[in-house]
Amino acid sequence: MDLHTLRPAKGSTKKRKRVGRGHGSGHGGTSGRGHKGQKARSGGGKGPGFEGGQNPLQRRLPKLPGFKNRFKTEYNIVNVAKLDAFDKGSVVDAEALASRGIISKRNLPVKILGNGEITKSLTVRADAASATARAKIEKAGGKVETG
Repeated sequence: MDLHTLRPAKGSTKKRKRVGRGHGSGHGGTSGRGHKGQKARSGGGKGPGFEGGQNPLQRRLPKLPGFKNRFKTEYNIVNVAKLDAFDKGSVVDAEALASRGIISKRNLPVKILGNGEITKSLTVRADAASATARAKIEKAGGKVETG
């Protein structure tokens, strides 16, 4: 077998219909479009969404206000005050937060925010942390690992 001998399988291809090429072809004269009228003309027919003159669906429905950013990253938000529930020196990550019921959506990344106070030194592993949260955790003697 060579590239120049390749052919489609027998019966898998059809010859295209050549209309308007004489009466002997069976598709001469009106080329299978019947006589006159909107559908016989080029570009004839009603467009998509046409509902017989009735107001179409896209015009009956109201335009919705606002804008939804589909690229925005949604986070599980945890405030610094919630981290005080952990023991001193422990490592706080998404699994530890989920086991305590502090976060519910395990598929979302975790972000630490600075609302509240923290008194214990902890190692916090999160996807993101605000500058305020980072400062409070480090002031208490802990450290933040983001990644």
